[in-house]
Amino acid sequence: MHQLAILDHSHIWHPFTQMRDWLAREPIVIAEGHGAVLRDVHGREYLDANSSIWTNLHGHNHPKINSAIQKQLKKIAHSSALGLANEPASLLAKKLVEAATPHSAFRTPQLSKVFFSDDGSTALEVALKLAYEFTRRTRGPKAKPRFLSLEGAYHGDTVGAVALGHIDLFHKAYDGLLFKTDKVMSPYCYRCPFNRAKPERADAREYRKCNWECVGAVEKKFVAQKRKGNAYAGFVFEPAMQGAAGMIPQPETWLKQVSAIARSNGALLIADEVMTGFGRTGVQGSGFGVQGLHRNNSKPQTLNTEPNLFACQRENVQPDFLCLAKGLTGGYLPMAATLTTQKVFDAFLGEYHEFKTFFHGHSYTGNQLGAAASLASLEILQSEKSIRARQKLETVLRDELKSLWQLPSVGDIRQAGLIAGIELVKDWRTREPFVLRERAGIRVCEAMSRRGVLTRPVGNVVVLMPPYRTTPKQARQMVRALFASICETFGESKV
Repeated sequence: MHQLAILDHSHIWHPFTQMRDWLAREPIVIAEGHGAVLRDVHGREYLDANSSIWTNLHGHNHPKINSAIQKQLKKIAHSSALGLANEPASLLAKKLVEAATPHSAFRTPQLSKVFFSDDGSTALEVALKLAYEFTRRTRGPKAKPRFLSLEGAYHGDTVGAVALGHIDLFHKAYDGLLFKTDKVMSPYCYRCPFNRAKPERADAREYRKCNWECVGAVEKKFVAQKRKGNAYAGFVFEPAMQGAAGMIPQPETWLKQVSAIARSNGALLIADEVMTGFGRTGVQGSGFGVQGLHRNNSKPQTLNTEPNLFACQRENVQPDFLCLAKGLTGGYLPMAATLTTQKVFDAFLGEYHEFKTFFHGHSYTGNQLGAAASLASLEILQSEKSIRARQKLETVLRDELKSLWQLPSVGDIRQAGLIAGIELVKDWRTREPFVLRERAGIRVCEAMSRRGVLTRPVGNVVVLMPPYRTTPKQARQMVRALFASICETFGESKV
């Protein structure tokens, strides 16, 4: 065993990891990375098929981001945002506001203020605290702000963010620490109890048969809460696709419909774009990977051709809070941002003695190195070269994923831009799931690693989320490694 692996076993406690299993084998110790390729301490190479847990946008060792960090490092690495401002953070805030408010359509409310923090959890924590106190200040001090989020929601691991989550495996142990939030059904077409369609070899959103009961459930929840005399303060959601819930994609117009319901009932919209932001859900407008005619309405879908950086923009939904992290710095450094409106900002203005200040902060708020990396990342994202490359990669990935429909244990393939979730089942005809103790997803991903492709499952869902610098050849290699690994793991061949 390599000396670094021994040190890891001796001292490091890994996140979301059963350490008994971890200590039973030599871990892969990453030494370097270039583009979509990672290399370990033994010189073995792997494709980074989940962008280093959904963070890396442009590939490892991108020369433009490297140069931006090096240039900033010659000036200063960090100075406090408590009582001081700095150049890269100020420029970044302006760029984020511009990106969150493109030139066409809607634009209310206007996102104009940026609060920097450290990661996705803290970005949601900031939004939650601001929404909570804003509600008390606008509805009166006796208000008891309450929040609604989706079944299967995961919004981070700080206490407030955990309270917004509804995955028992992650959250139940901390019930005694949390405040109460409500949940409503997620639009999980593949396993929706209201979907009358029999399984087909296609994305379940394409052949679903329903009457939008998932939207009706959201409306009922808002109406019922309003009748209690305590309308929801905020509705929290991941637009386009719920990540840790199992890569659950939303059918077209779901977000637009439920956002309108939330707005009509006085709730603030809190968009968690920690995973979906910065072009992850694709370059062009609505569609979410489901192209052409939809069987439910038989009407062709109109695509917005204006490049979008955020998933909300695909359906012209403008939140009151936009939470960003992961890819903000291109995956280089821990940094997050919560964007909000002038109206929210104004509720915290007052004389010093009134103590209306937002009493919340982080030591590394607005860190210069992180801001410099983020500025470089945004410049890359908005370049024609990057846009074209992402469009091509999305198409290649979609075409290659079609081969997996040949396998009996592939139940659903769902794609939103450059995010793909492949749900493994015992039999696609019945949708019968593997129980967690069978470790179906983990076993497939272990087989993929032996073929030089690294990713992590979400339960029985294998995730493919390649960096944007992934070549078409590398994307094909990722999917073909998954195909072979499924065959090996379950001892199956084509249907």
